Amino acid sequence: MSVSQASPPQTSQGHPQRWLILGVICLAQLTVLLDNTVLNVAIPSLTRELHAATSDIQWMINAYSLVQSGLLLTAGSAADRYGRKKMLIAGLALFGTGSLVAGLAGSTGQLIAARAGMGIGGALLVTTTLAVAMQIFTPEQQPKAIATWSAVNALGFAAGPVIGGFLLDHFWWGSMFLVNIPVAALALIAVTALVPESKNPRGDRPDLIGALLSTIGMASLVYAVISGPPHGWTSPRVLGTAAVAVLVLGAFVRWESRIAEPMLDPHFFRDRRFTGAVAGAVLIMFGMGGALFLLTQHLQFVLGYGPLEAGLRTAPLALTVVLLNFTGLSAKWSGRLGTPVSIALGMALMSSGLVAIAVASDGYAGTLLGLLLIGAGCAVANPAMAHAIMSAIPPERAGVGAGVNGTLAEFGNGLGVAVLGAVLSSSVASGDSLSSALGAGQSVGAVAVLLGGFVAAGLLKRADRKVA
Repeated sequence: MSVSQASPPQTSQGHPQRWLILGVICLAQLTVLLDNTVLNVAIPSLTRELHAATSDIQWMINAYSLVQSGLLLTAGSAADRYGRKKMLIAGLALFGTGSLVAGLAGSTGQLIAARAGMGIGGALLVTTTLAVAMQIFTPEQQPKAIATWSAVNALGFAAGPVIGGFLLDHFWWGSMFLVNIPVAALALIAVTALVPESKNPRGDRPDLIGALLSTIGMASLVYAVISGPPHGWTSPRVLGTAAVAVLVLGAFVRWESRIAEPMLDPHFFRDRRFTGAVAGAVLIMFGMGGALFLLTQHLQFVLGYGPLEAGLRTAPLALTVVLLNFTGLSAKWSGRLGTPVSIALGMALMSSGLVAIAVASDGYAGTLLGLLLIGAGCAVANPAMAHAIMSAIPPERAGVGAGVNGTLAEFGNGLGVAVLGAVLSSSVASGDSLSSALGAGQSVGAVAVLLGGFVAAGLLKRADRKVA
């Protein structure tokens, strides 16, 4: 790793200002996380004030996620090659500029284009923040640092709907984007002053063909997944984009296995620690993404809460994650239990929480219990999973590792929303009540999360035995 001369020197204890730097990069990460959730509460306002059709709303939401998910691997590779600090600064600048354009947009087309630009910045931020954290902390300190980073993720999830609801109650819809600008500006100043530069000392040549193939392949795959519920899984649109995704990603794998300096080294997948964490991450996000999508409908349509109150009622989940991670309790438990057991325990807790929500009927008490269990499970499992992925990849490829982690999260989340949404639709179509249909979806999510825990823990345990 190369560190800029303007930065304090790295020591055996990690970077001297590592915790302050972690706070700065978490602030940068928070801007992305808020934008992932804040737009959902503005859909009625956008429909009314911009005269947006349903397809326009879908593209406002999907333009961001499609661009971000498609570029994550490329952004991580660029950070490793050209410098993680440079890409972090570029990401903040792009995200802030996109937020300004989105906040002042006068048409649906302008807003969709601005959201796509924000997606580019978001991809750079998601990959560089985690990669920088891996560089400035020692291996012994990394689990606690990643736990803090994960807590900020949960905080963004909880704060997004609440902040969005507050702003819509007092201002116009564009304020939800403009609020990103001072946060991004503050983070930009702090990153420039504090974050050390680091990059792959080998200076690998850019894998332009790999970047193009991964971007097209992942964007096509995510588009096929999110298009399934509204257009039908057997529609030409879904089947066509899925076929493109399979062909292009297949070409990407073949290309990466043949060149001397690949963007994503296929040999990573021979590491059972890496494959275990990858399999678990997809399944955990499949179950969690879909189940939390159903949770918002459970709170509003079954329990009768308004959008803002429903957002507030989900806060115990994120607050549990924040409490356990910021206090260091989850990192301490993971250190004592080991990564495989931590992941299995965390995902068992999450699965139990989803079951509690599935069987909850008229009151909030069962849902609250489920949220607390999910929060505790997330606090233990998610940092252990992220650390397993990042530690299985060489430090000089930390950006690519963060890109893999982010890509898995995006794909698993999108697939979970699509599949569990389909379970909900089919249950309602077969005559089940909405409450029963939502419970069925939550139960499927619980099985996926539990399965993910067993798969990841088993592969990681075998990897540990092989190393021993």
